[in-house]
Amino acid sequence: MNQPRFCSIRRRLLGAGAAVLIAATGYLTPAIAQEDTFKVGSTPTGVPFTFLDVNSNSIQGVMVDIVTAIGEQEHFKPDVQATQWSALIPSLTSGKIDIIAAAMYATEERAKVVDFTDTVYSYGEGLFVSNDDTTDYKSPKELEGKTIGVQVGTAYIEPMKALGVFKEVKIYDSIPDIMRDVQLGRIDAGFGDRPIVAYQLSKGAAKVRLVKSYESTVSGNVAMAVQKGNDALRTRLNDGLKKVKDTGKLDEILAKWGLD
Repeated sequence: MNQPRFCSIRRRLLGAGAAVLIAATGYLTPAIAQEDTFKVGSTPTGVPFTFLDVNSNSIQGVMVDIVTAIGEQEHFKPDVQATQWSALIPSLTSGKIDIIAAAMYATEERAKVVDFTDTVYSYGEGLFVSNDDTTDYKSPKELEGKTIGVQVGTAYIEPMKALGVFKEVKIYDSIPDIMRDVQLGRIDAGFGDRPIVAYQLSKGAAKVRLVKSYESTVSGNVAMAVQKGNDALRTRLNDGLKKVKDTGKLDEILAKWGLD
């Protein structure tokens, strides 16, 4: 056999053998070689759950770490996108994002338009007032006749309005905006997610104080959300969340951000 013909036959045999190996093992098939990528909506102002890190110009925080850890377990890559709080659900229902990962309560009202995962974390609202106000408030009714601020789209708005004790319930885009107006005396008090308020104040966000004696009246469960009917993605997130919980990774993430 001449040398060129031998080399040609050898190359064909090697190529056929490689093809058989790939077919048998599934290596290098598109489904295995490429991870899924899901667009994740997270707010830039919900420290420590989600916030814009100015140094990296990226969204960071508890929920980002959690969805990233779930992605590692379930073999997908989260593409985290800065999304204003009021735009989270509209962005999800319109298909601009695939997952909401933020400090969002899984309420019955929201569950009418999106599907929630299992609970990630639970907490209630916190009350903050100016440093000059030293009253140890325990309930919102003790603020009768005062003007308060609440963040748009949160679960606190309707319960506070329903009490009928406040002079006015003003709606703000973010907790820092509420803190600013409390500090400037434009309003008397503000309500917001207790862990977010506590974390921001620990970093010197404003000259207001979190009222430690206050007892939350609206507690809820934070969960991720997917489009209504997307059972496959919700199951995938729940499976990954369970693994993250079972391995202790969730506790590690919460401790990293000062939550228990």
